[in-house]
Amino acid sequence: MVKMFLFDALRAATEEEMMRDSKVFVLGEDVGHYGGSYKVTKDLHAKYGDLRVLDTPIAENSFTGLAIGAAMTGLRPIVEG
Repeated sequence: MVKMFLFDALRAATEEEMMRDSKVFVLGEDVGHYGGSYKVTKDLHAKYGDLRVLDTPIAENSFTGLAIGAAMTGLRPIVEG
């Protein structure tokens, strides 16, 4: 078993799912160009673009609701808060 930090494992799993399924997208505060507060989404914006890596305002209730609605329509959101 390979040892890695938790944020590396989260990043690898997120990228694996984004490569496998075009319905998977990430949304949250500073997940785009900045790469998230823990760098879990680092470089994903460059690879997948604005439509699959969405920066949101600091409004957790809003982007949680957006994720629920997206899931109800068949998309697969990953929320980083």
